[in-house]
Amino acid sequence: MKAAVFRAYGSPDVLRIEDLEKPIPKDDEVLVKVHASSVNPVEWYTMTGLFLARLGNGLTKPKDIRLGVDYAGVVEAVGKDVTQFKPGDEVFGACSGAFAEYVCASNFVFPKPANLTFEQAGGVAVAAITALQGLRNHGKLQPGQTVLINGASGGVGTFAVQIAKALGAEVTGVCSTRKVEMIRSLGADHVIDYTREDFTRNSKHYDLLLDIAGTRAWRESRRVLNPHSTYVIVGAPKSNRWIGPLTYVIKTRLAALGASQKVIFFAAKFKREDFLFVKDMFERGQVGPVVEKVYPLGKISEAMRHLGTGHGRGKVVVTMV
Repeated sequence: MKAAVFRAYGSPDVLRIEDLEKPIPKDDEVLVKVHASSVNPVEWYTMTGLFLARLGNGLTKPKDIRLGVDYAGVVEAVGKDVTQFKPGDEVFGACSGAFAEYVCASNFVFPKPANLTFEQAGGVAVAAITALQGLRNHGKLQPGQTVLINGASGGVGTFAVQIAKALGAEVTGVCSTRKVEMIRSLGADHVIDYTREDFTRNSKHYDLLLDIAGTRAWRESRRVLNPHSTYVIVGAPKSNRWIGPLTYVIKTRLAALGASQKVIFFAAKFKREDFLFVKDMFERGQVGPVVEKVYPLGKISEAMRHLGTGHGRGKVVVTMV
């Protein structure tokens, strides 16, 4: 099978398409013929050699040369202990090494919502779960509360706008001019064009600030926070190759010492119940993936390079078929 690999840390130019042995499912696994996956910051930091990634994957060169987490495809074979799925079933979920024509998955395999295409479902796992956990688990968002999403137009942001609305919040999205109408179409109650208006000078105050862009200092963002609100950091610019968003996180948390507002940084953790929660939202039509661009596997470097610009609109998807 063909798969994207990287045998050295660096820019998207290190990615190569190679022929690897087709995997064989274990007793509790399903073999999925992958139709689509998508690029996420987690792959960017692994590929470029974030220090924390190197600690687990080799200091000088990667031990695990595979990338990719999100997937959607069709079950081709099942292990002897698998009863929930059969060959031909359309599925989506998360597993390691998803930038490939085939993957074996066990814990995070779910029936694909019938109202999603493979390209849409292939961009769900990391971004949608991150948005959900940032808002609900860490932000403790409640119906009627006000939330500001800084970086509303990217993969996590487009899910966050819709999920926050579905949870009953009043949503304000921050994005650039060309993305304002898209964010409004996703259900945002208010949209701030950061090229024309400084959201930290807004007269409105918020119960939750979900910061995906990481573009403003704490002293600025604090201006629009209610006294006992929550500031959840999801991401930051990818300029620091060694520790990634941690520079921004550390600076913000130190600056916020003694403040009445709570500052939280987290990394999403996959839970089956969260996948089922967002799956139900898709099937009800409350949330829909936004796909900006679709690249074939052979152009995975271009897809990753586009992600690295930090100016995407929704998800960047990679197709295998």
